Amino acid sequence: MALTPLVPVAAGALGAWAYGTYEPNSPLFGRAIGRGPTRERVAYLTFDDGPNPRATEPILETLAASATPAVFFLVGEHVRRFPAVARRVVGAGHEVGNHTWRHRKLHVLGPRRIREELERAHELITEATGASLRTFRAPHGYRNPFVRSVTRRLGYTVFGWTFGVWDSDPRVSADEIRARVRRKLRPGAIILLHDGDGYDPEGDRRRTAAALPGIISDARAAGYAFRPLTDLLPAGAR
Repeated sequence: MALTPLVPVAAGALGAWAYGTYEPNSPLFGRAIGRGPTRERVAYLTFDDGPNPRATEPILETLAASATPAVFFLVGEHVRRFPAVARRVVGAGHEVGNHTWRHRKLHVLGPRRIREELERAHELITEATGASLRTFRAPHGYRNPFVRSVTRRLGYTVFGWTFGVWDSDPRVSADEIRARVRRKLRPGAIILLHDGDGYDPEGDRRRTAAALPGIISDARAAGYAFRPLTDLLPAGAR
């Protein structure tokens, strides 16, 4: 009976831990930026899990034709396979960020494995592209306390997102991806899309690429401007 008062405390602690782990914008395990300023109609395009020749290339073409900035959170193992595509992302003027070496779910890893995932990806992406990495996004947004120490040591700003549209679902058409973004768009939104598959370097993300021209067109028709995600970096990190 004496343990009964501890039950709600334990439940609360477990709930807080789950929130810090699974909520991509939770500050519990370090700050993660999930949205930009809401005072004007601006939005931020982000792409995870690339590079991928079949999707990243047409996405770059659309971004260039519409003069739209984006950030690409790259998987180190995919950069190893497709370094030329990663270099084209940087050459087009887009920010690239670290999305781990093998797209591992970090919340179940200890400090050594987390350090290996981030540091190995950092070295490979830097060597392949010549970019100075400043941003990080955890696969699925999952984190634990050990992630914070590594991202701080590497000088990263951690990003979550405002909304995703499950464009990684093979059952979702390009038209539906476009419609979902249109319905969810709101000021300051950091939009999560995918130009690759975290677990399959040749996974098919051409539906996202096909949806992108309409996404940009719809947003601009609604009065939105796309801004670089780097606008949200702390002043000392820009």
